[in-house]
Amino acid sequence: MRFDIAKSGSGLVYEIRHIVNVANQLKKSGVEVVWENIGDPVQKGEKVPEWMREVLADLLHEDCTYGYSPTKGMDATREFLAEKVNRRGKKQITPEDIIFFNGLGDAIARAYSAIRLDVRIIMPEPTYSTHLLAEVHHASFPPNTYRMNPYCDWSPDINELERKVKSHKAIVGILVINPDNPTGYVYPEETLIRIVDIARRYDLFLIFDETYHNIVYNGKKTVPLSDIIGEVPGISMKGISKEFPWPGSRCGWMEIYNADKDEIFARYIDAILTQKMSEVCSTTLPQMAIPRIMTHPQYQPYLQERLRHYEKLSNIAYGVLKDLPYVMVNRTCGAFYMTVVFNEAVLNNRQRLPISQENVRTYIESLVAEPIEFDKRFVYYLLGATGICVIPLTSFFTDLPGFRMTLLERDEAKFEHVVRTLGEKIVQYVESTR
Repeated sequence: MRFDIAKSGSGLVYEIRHIVNVANQLKKSGVEVVWENIGDPVQKGEKVPEWMREVLADLLHEDCTYGYSPTKGMDATREFLAEKVNRRGKKQITPEDIIFFNGLGDAIARAYSAIRLDVRIIMPEPTYSTHLLAEVHHASFPPNTYRMNPYCDWSPDINELERKVKSHKAIVGILVINPDNPTGYVYPEETLIRIVDIARRYDLFLIFDETYHNIVYNGKKTVPLSDIIGEVPGISMKGISKEFPWPGSRCGWMEIYNADKDEIFARYIDAILTQKMSEVCSTTLPQMAIPRIMTHPQYQPYLQERLRHYEKLSNIAYGVLKDLPYVMVNRTCGAFYMTVVFNEAVLNNRQRLPISQENVRTYIESLVAEPIEFDKRFVYYLLGATGICVIPLTSFFTDLPGFRMTLLERDEAKFEHVVRTLGEKIVQYVESTR
């Protein structure tokens, strides 16, 4: 090439996918990998029910399924979703306030790239990687964050949030992920109201990632952004990837609130829509499926069965790990992840796990030969020694060492075995240098 054409990166890695490359190398050596890295229910054995398959099969017989959708999305689907919001009665929107994207990853990328380079979105810490990378790529700087406290059930530090909003004038918006990924925290209504009030008093807008809004259990309650936003400008991000579940559909949408009440926010939304027009539209089939699946008589029973399963696995994992030395865990109550945090100063760069297969051991040792985060070192040794593939917590932009696992395994006995193995290896790893 005439000169270097690659745009310089941020130095950040999407570890949820990156670690797959490491695991696949081990599979070539015969290691049986237990995938706990990504929130894909289908990969973990969840079967799409027959009634849902029949809905999709019927749609394939309709000619319009194969055509373009309108840029904002299928009219009938947007009307259906707007009516769902309006039935709650707290905030009224129209179908024109809904924009479809090719998955929430696409929606997130568009939302951040439409923001001026010199303004910032403050986000929770730890935070989900897609939001983190989108914010860093848009601004070319590390994000501003407010901490989620692992010693208080992962609840956010609202006082810190307000202090930072007040002192950092470049902050124009607040990100809330509810239920939270990676921590599984479910925001109570009173906490959400405090965040909305901060946005109102400091003239900010809100981004609420509500991907897992209908995946809440263990007796917890929350409310959608539409219930508490009032007159504050905001965006709710939703999708079907995890709720149906149909992650391969790549289908998500934004619900826009109060663009008619703020000219600056309205211009921002118009910038997002202008970007969207450049790709014409989002995929038609999954959009058309949404009303038919959500109104199907078996949909709610199906969703409730899944919630009971996640609740059961969350309690199995919590029961096994809660009294373990060297780590701290909270009971997961939303989404389907559990985050384990190592206690301060228990990890170092001399710890290791025995790996019987020589070529696997050599490969893992080559990965940890260079200075890396201590929790990532543990994750690599765990993968080499057991085949269990989890994600280091520091990859979610936090200094807290730990890891995230999923609650998606369909075989409860296998899941309990995996969790108990994790517990044993945590102790073995920490004590390997004692």
